[in-house]
Amino acid sequence: MQILNHIDFKHVRGDLFGGVTAAVIALPMALTFGVASGAGAEAGLYGAVLVGLFAALFGGTPTLISEPTGPMTVVFTAVITLMVAADPVDGLAMAFTTVMLAGLFQVLFGVLRLGSYVTMMPYTVISGFMSGIGLILIIIQLPPLLGYPPPPGGVLGALGALPELVPAYRPHELLLGGLSLGLLLLTPRRVRRLVPPQLLALVIGTLVAVWFIGAEHYRAIGPIPGGLPSIHLPTFTEEKVQVIVINALVLAMLGAIDALLTSVIADSLTRTHHNSDKELIGQGLGNAISGLCGGLPGAGATMGTVVNIQAGARTALSGLTRALILAVIVFGVGGLVETIPKAVLAGIAIKVGLDIVDWAFIRRAHRVSLRGAAIMYGVIAMTVFVDLITAVGIGLFVANILTIRRLVALQSEGVRLLGLPDEDDELDDLDTSPEERRILRDPSNGVAMLSLSGPLIFGAAKAVTRQQQALAAVRSLVIDMTEVPHLGVTTSLAIEVTVREAVERGCRVYLAGLNEQTRKRLLSLRLERLVARENWLPTRYDALKRAVSERAGQLVRAD
Repeated sequence: MQILNHIDFKHVRGDLFGGVTAAVIALPMALTFGVASGAGAEAGLYGAVLVGLFAALFGGTPTLISEPTGPMTVVFTAVITLMVAADPVDGLAMAFTTVMLAGLFQVLFGVLRLGSYVTMMPYTVISGFMSGIGLILIIIQLPPLLGYPPPPGGVLGALGALPELVPAYRPHELLLGGLSLGLLLLTPRRVRRLVPPQLLALVIGTLVAVWFIGAEHYRAIGPIPGGLPSIHLPTFTEEKVQVIVINALVLAMLGAIDALLTSVIADSLTRTHHNSDKELIGQGLGNAISGLCGGLPGAGATMGTVVNIQAGARTALSGLTRALILAVIVFGVGGLVETIPKAVLAGIAIKVGLDIVDWAFIRRAHRVSLRGAAIMYGVIAMTVFVDLITAVGIGLFVANILTIRRLVALQSEGVRLLGLPDEDDELDDLDTSPEERRILRDPSNGVAMLSLSGPLIFGAAKAVTRQQQALAAVRSLVIDMTEVPHLGVTTSLAIEVTVREAVERGCRVYLAGLNEQTRKRLLSLRLERLVARENWLPTRYDALKRAVSERAGQLVRAD
């Protein structure tokens, strides 16, 4: 595997321009997420630089832009709140330890080649928890929009404080936040092509605050530490190890899903194909280093990636350029951002939350599937009011149960018993030859056929066992597996039970149309002890002919 991401100098102009444009967009977002998380604006900047740098160097998607994102910030904010409440002294350090461990988990996912499986989740669950995260971001930014710091208690704390904060809102800060949000929502498309609306909101909001409102009437970001970031060595206590590991897994999974979904978008725009496992390794290294340096966790950012590609970027040189520009801002001119109002950042964060909510699917989910809509709304509610782990866990469980139920119904349709008087009509639906239909329709033959089709995993087992009572009067049974590409363990055991009960009643059994996989599976059960190997026939016609001839021989001997 190639260690470094795809970097060349054939598209230097496009890569440099893409990197500059992505950096311009990244700056206000990094400041916004840093302040929103509670770790400080510098944590957002460090995360934007370090996650972006290492993901660009070692990732598997050349044009992907990685930085702190809304979903990752929401989860990390909850981690900080939990850790600081439990340990005011070392809580923040333990939160950064969680980021480091999340990065190591992502590296492990990549090494184990789990990249292709990470995003294999029902869309209703993904949509639900992403929309829930968007609502969380909106709710927890309402107090800062009104001019107050976020109250403790997360979503419930913010909702509980709103009745008191709304009447006591601070007009200057609400004006700045509203101005920021208005610019983001109403900036004409022609202007958006020239200037990123996030940067426009940041600059105009700050200028209005400094020139017309005055520093004493609004809360600003304040001083940002200059120079290199301080190292946060892994810190944990025995009581918090389990909490750190669980939250690290949540961050790792969320970041992996976020990054790989964005990689798919990048592929569609560039007509290329990313390396999912390599991307996870790059994301993991970026998050591990970011946590070590006190930075926010990050993932692939859709907005930055799309803008990067549209500006002409085609290789990872664009991501390296973006990281370098942000590093110069952090380490060189950090003093310029000290006067940025927090209310302006709250407006930007609320717009991010609005963008995360899956409005397109919410509007039509009930038309697509009522059950799917119920799962999505349930995941949204649990994400907002309980926690992400419970939401995803229960959402996946319910979605999988409904999928299994549907799968069982579909597989049951592939199990049909033919040759009995009540089943005569089904012969016309099956792709059988006239001679096969003649044999099965002749009651004097005493032959029935258990026709199986489709991949038969555990869902078909019950349908097979249900046929045993109807087989009580059958003298010869052909089990046709011509249309079975795969036979699961549970269904193979059900077939074994059916064969054994038929043999014990004196019924002759014939197996037909087995492929290599189904043959190996039945041989592993030693089914040849019940069905002689000469009765394992290549086609159902051969099996039916053998059954008729042996049945006729039995009748002659009986006479």
